[in-house]
Amino acid sequence: MSQNGQTGHNGTTAGPGAGAEHQLRRSLGFRDLVVYGLLFIAPMAPVGVFGTLDAKSHGAVALVYVVATIAMAFTAFSYAQMVRVVPQAGSVFAYARAGLGNGAGFIAGWMAMLDYVLIPAVAYLFSGIAMEALVPEVSRWVWTAIAVVVTTLLNLWGVRTAARVGFLVLAMEIVVLVVFVVTAIVVLAQDGAERDWLSPLSGDGTQGAFALSAVVGAVSVAVLSYLGFDAIATFAEEVTGGSAKVARALLFCLALAGVLFVAQTYLVALLEPVSSAQLAAEPERQGSAFYDAVDASVGTWLHDLVAVSKAIGAAFAALAGQAAAGRLLFAMGRDRRLPGVLSRTDSGVPRVALLVSAVITMAAAVWAARRDDGLDHLVSVVDVGALTAFTLLHASVVGWFVIRRGGGGAVSWWRHLLVPVLGAAITIAVIVEASGTAQVVGAIWLAVGLVMLAVQWRGRRDAEAAGV
Repeated sequence: MSQNGQTGHNGTTAGPGAGAEHQLRRSLGFRDLVVYGLLFIAPMAPVGVFGTLDAKSHGAVALVYVVATIAMAFTAFSYAQMVRVVPQAGSVFAYARAGLGNGAGFIAGWMAMLDYVLIPAVAYLFSGIAMEALVPEVSRWVWTAIAVVVTTLLNLWGVRTAARVGFLVLAMEIVVLVVFVVTAIVVLAQDGAERDWLSPLSGDGTQGAFALSAVVGAVSVAVLSYLGFDAIATFAEEVTGGSAKVARALLFCLALAGVLFVAQTYLVALLEPVSSAQLAAEPERQGSAFYDAVDASVGTWLHDLVAVSKAIGAAFAALAGQAAAGRLLFAMGRDRRLPGVLSRTDSGVPRVALLVSAVITMAAAVWAARRDDGLDHLVSVVDVGALTAFTLLHASVVGWFVIRRGGGGAVSWWRHLLVPVLGAAITIAVIVEASGTAQVVGAIWLAVGLVMLAVQWRGRRDAEAAGV
């Protein structure tokens, strides 16, 4: 049992003062956790950023994803360490609270909330844009709102039902990805590659010799493809078989996503008739570079298949994100860091928290859908919240195992110190490389959180002084 909670009658580790009406129902297995993680990440996440990464890395786009997977593995490993000792729904909020104290826990949860609200909003908007392209008579903001309503209803129905439907959508995405991979291999075998076979790992040479700095710069963008795998940890109180299953799902999901990302970017880079230098010189071509390469080498049928898959997949990536956001709000409400009504459950489903999350995400997504520059605004700020929370996660590992000795056993210098320190260095470096807009929004969000924390501390101090 965690030092920060109590175990309910059904075996669920809950927060302070949690009763039956504040508990979640255990119904998820290993497959369900992986489904949620892959849904949130999206198996073909590199489609939208392939051109940008190809230009930035001088053509070494597959190498970028190899490095990005290794970089994010540090964060996944820290999650796996903490979920075993603090198996609570709040994820990084609960971990930072255990390892660093209540104040740091609130800030970690507050910063993660920015990510969990905006990433689904971006995904809903992607879905709306794709549907508008297929049915232009209906505005994209209407499609965006419909996607929010449909996935919210599934989440309100229950995590198990949402996971079953999500599995079907994920299976469809995997099938489309397999079709792409097989078709690409056939085309490459028949017609040969447009670029050198090793160029996706070493660069295409059109922007000079291989430059490690170019790859590192592209990694700061590529890590955005992985944001969301950590949502698995928010379901720690709803999994059957213990928190070790959550830890395994985290690591497995990241590894599988890495393999998928490297494979598809390697193949499409070989099919790409446009050089990385051309993409760098003509940034307007970067967004459609993946589709353009498929069109040129295979045909429009595969282009359309991938587009439809992305439209449906984006909506269900948002479903997973909305579910994670609901669990985070639930946990913070149960710990009295947010209004307590958020911690109420109905048949084990945190419906109040889910509805609040849905309303906030709907507002952000529809607002962006009604603006020509809305997508740019959302995309530019989605990463800072998550990366700040990841940094506090790594600090929590050191705080819990090294400083507080919460593990009860011997301290492992590499698991409890080296890995989290390197992981924190990576996330901080990516924050530094983020856009100015993202940094400003993140700083404002952090400032609001600090003000809320100060108000909470003052209120509790006054209550203690009054003997309440």
